[in-house]
Amino acid sequence: VQLQASGGGSVQPGGSLRLSCAASGFALDSAHIGWFRQAPGKVREGLSCFTRNNGGTLYADSVKGRFTISRDKAKNIVYLEMNNLKPEDTAVYFCAARNRAWSGDWYTLGFYDYWGQGTQVTVSS
Repeated sequence: VQLQASGGGSVQPGGSLRLSCAASGFALDSAHIGWFRQAPGKVREGLSCFTRNNGGTLYADSVKGRFTISRDKAKNIVYLEMNNLKPEDTAVYFCAARNRAWSGDWYTLGFYDYWGQGTQVTVSS
């Protein structure tokens, strides 16, 4: 089982990026998929979760209304569309997967079983 996050880059404030989380070894629609970020010197923060059961979406208050999580079952990719980016969104972004039944809080690291490597997002003028 492997996850790979991609799509990071450098943008100006107010810009947009779309991150992708691709899986190998399992189908993403069999798992709850989360996006996290970690800025230098800060703890890893849960941003969003796409639930496997009914395709529900959950967001942290810090990104609600600006970020959108979605899933392409055919491509086996989960996306994180990020709009109106701010300098404080600068971080390394990670995706994670939980392929067990839901138990606990989606925004905690221990909820997930698998992690991808991060992709850097830099928001700066």
